[in-house]
Amino acid sequence: RIMKLHRSILEQRLNKTGVYRSQHQILTAMAEHPNTSQKELAEYLNVTAATVAVSVKKLEKGGYITRIVDQEDNRYNKLCLTEEGRDVVEHSRQFFKNVENQMFFGFTEEEFQIMEGYLERVYANLSDITAKTMTKREDS
Repeated sequence: RIMKLHRSILEQRLNKTGVYRSQHQILTAMAEHPNTSQKELAEYLNVTAATVAVSVKKLEKGGYITRIVDQEDNRYNKLCLTEEGRDVVEHSRQFFKNVENQMFFGFTEEEFQIMEGYLERVYANLSDITAKTMTKREDS
């Protein structure tokens, strides 16, 4: 329920920018990995190249990114954020930080650390399930 409500809050705000959540993920990844290719971007985000291609086309049409020819190999393009794309990333980061501050308002540092420990254990348990599932597939 918490994740659903959190996602809803983020999407309501992000949609006002005209860029959807998955597109924000691409813009943020591009900010962290400048001048990247679509293939590299797909690898960073752990999605298919086709998924990235659809979003990249929309982001380029919206003026958030541009393609430049790779100087080392002109068969490839590198993706770059435009000024508008950088602005969206910066505003999104500020918004995410504000939501995070509001979300944890009233928690002491000790409470926050305890909760973080619980969440780490949940993550470890889920990772174990994933590892066991992968092992079963390999054994089949």
